[in-house]
Amino acid sequence: MKTILVANPKGGSGKSTLSVNVAGFLAQRGDHVAMLDLDRQQSSALWLGMRDIQLPLIDLLGDKKPDDGYDWLVIDSPAGLHGKNLAHALKLAGKIIVPIAPSLFDLDASRTFLEELAREKAVRKNHCHIGIIGMRMSPRTKAAQALEHFLTTFDLPILAYLRETQVYVNAAFEGKSLFDLPAHLAERELEQWGFLQDWLAQE
Repeated sequence: MKTILVANPKGGSGKSTLSVNVAGFLAQRGDHVAMLDLDRQQSSALWLGMRDIQLPLIDLLGDKKPDDGYDWLVIDSPAGLHGKNLAHALKLAGKIIVPIAPSLFDLDASRTFLEELAREKAVRKNHCHIGIIGMRMSPRTKAAQALEHFLTTFDLPILAYLRETQVYVNAAFEGKSLFDLPAHLAERELEQWGFLQDWLAQE
């Protein structure tokens, strides 16, 4: 089983939105997927509770341990993840996705988090692979330019710039991901996921 940790200590960075859509992508392609929602707000768990049984199955683990039948475990981490809790999460994860929103406070918190990640043993020994995603990007804005500049200061792959759109919001109300929608409703968004999809498929 492969584990993806979606993490950023800053609340409101887009962790839950990203987590459910990563899980939706993996399930849509036929993989057996489970989610672990560690966030206090339980947004991913709420989304799964609204998901139609006719859509590709994604299991919620809750307090149960994953069995060997799953291909993927997607962990929606809590805000404020650091220290021993972060070290424990990294022992489970093979891939870490860090969503970063374009605001001064998000950039500052994310810089500290990425520096902490770099000091962790699992990352230093290359047991975990880290990728960054720019969230809620509005083109040609000062905030977007600041985020793009910020991301280039790290020697980490930028997996996607995801634009600010209601498509994610509307899909979530139905317990759906982008990958459960008719292609014409999410064409622009799906294009932005191309490199991220390839990165997830890499061993």
